[in-house]
Amino acid sequence: MKGLTDKQKQILDFIGKYGQEQGMAPTINEISDHFDVTPATAFAHVKALQRKGVLNRSSKARSISLPGTPKMHHFSMSLSIPVLGRISAGIPGEVEEHVERYVTLDPSLIANRALNGQPLFAVKVQGESMRDAGILDGDLLIAQKADKVKIGDVVIACLDDAVTVKYIYLTDGKWELRPANSEFSSRFVDLDKLQVQGTVIGLMRQY
Repeated sequence: MKGLTDKQKQILDFIGKYGQEQGMAPTINEISDHFDVTPATAFAHVKALQRKGVLNRSSKARSISLPGTPKMHHFSMSLSIPVLGRISAGIPGEVEEHVERYVTLDPSLIANRALNGQPLFAVKVQGESMRDAGILDGDLLIAQKADKVKIGDVVIACLDDAVTVKYIYLTDGKWELRPANSEFSSRFVDLDKLQVQGTVIGLMRQY
C-alpha cells in the first residue's frame, strides 16, 4: 500500500488478522506486545495510520476498525473494562495513569447489577480478608463507580492512601469496613473520612 512504511503495513495486517480471528480490535498494549515496542510507539503508528485514512479509531477501548471491513460483532457485544493498579483518592476512569490493562467481559454476566450507567473498572485482590465471601487472593473484581452505597455492599475504598475491599456498614455513627474472615478485624472510619471508589458487582478468576 503506497504511503505506508513497512512497520505500518505490518501493524495494519496484524489489526486485520486479529479482528478476523478474535472478532474484536486489538488494544494499543496488544499491538505493542506483538511487535515488542513501547505502547507510545504503537500508539504513534496507529495515529499515523489514522491520519493516512487506512483505519478508524475513537477514544474508546478496542475501537480500531478498518474501512470497508465487516463489523466486529464480538466487540459490539462485549465490555472492555480497565484494570486499575493502585488507586488514590481520585475517581476511577479519570486516572488513566493507573490503567494497567483491559479485560473483556460479556455484559450479560453483570447486566442485572450494572444499572446506573456509571463507569466500570477492575482491581486485583490482594490478601484473604474477604475469603468467606468467596473473594480470594488474585481474583479480579469488577466494580462500578458509586455515588451512593447501600449498607451491606462490598465496596472498594481508599483508606490510609491504600485500597481495601470490605463489606460496608454504619455502626455507632461511623462507617464500618467489615471483613469476611474471622482472622481480620473491622475498621471504623469517620463518615467524612472514607473515600469509596466503587461497589463490587462481579468477579473474574483464573484457574
